[in-house]
Amino acid sequence: MSFIWSLIIGGIIGWLAGLIVGRNIPGGIIGNIIAGFVGAWLGTAVLGNWGPHVSNFAIIPAIIGAAVLVLLVSFLMRAFRKAD
Repeated sequence: MSFIWSLIIGGIIGWLAGLIVGRNIPGGIIGNIIAGFVGAWLGTAVLGNWGPHVSNFAIIPAIIGAAVLVLLVSFLMRAFRKAD
């Protein structure tokens, strides 16, 4: 059950990051989950492990990291589309 809870929280973090940035991550729900997990790792690595924790995610650094990731992915996707 802990794994399912982590998937749900990762998806919510990715979705919130997309809302904050104003861009969608490609891949729908799976993309949100991946952005949430990778963003949580990135945010925790750069900003540390502080703030409220839910299912082993430090929420504030995770959302900030996921927002940065969504921005990077959206810029890369736009650059690849223009190259075609």
